[in-house]
Amino acid sequence: MRRRAATSTAWLSVTPEPERLLPAAVATLRAGGTPAAAAVARERDALERLVRRARLRAWLGYLRRAHSLAQAREEASDPEVASARELALELIDNHRNLLLGLPGRAARLAGLEREQPQPRSERR
Repeated sequence: MRRRAATSTAWLSVTPEPERLLPAAVATLRAGGTPAAAAVARERDALERLVRRARLRAWLGYLRRAHSLAQAREEASDPEVASARELALELIDNHRNLLLGLPGRAARLAGLEREQPQPRSERR
């Protein structure tokens, strides 16, 4: 594989937890409670298509939207929503940190994402 191709897709080798766990968490956040199985399946299919296309900007966009959705549910009283929110935020933060260690564009773009001003509720 050419070096450029290898570094441009290096992000695909980062931990699979977001791919495995975010669909249910995002579906829960969207539903504001227990999502229908079909909603989780749709979210899983959408995320799978994103990863298979191997477009870093699209992947980061998904993470950004999931993060925004989790932030919008900050005041959720439903324990399932609160749990999904915490999981999503933890997964996304960890994933962004892992991206920073990769060569090339993934680290640069992840770094730019982290430099964006964060709402007060997101700061730790």
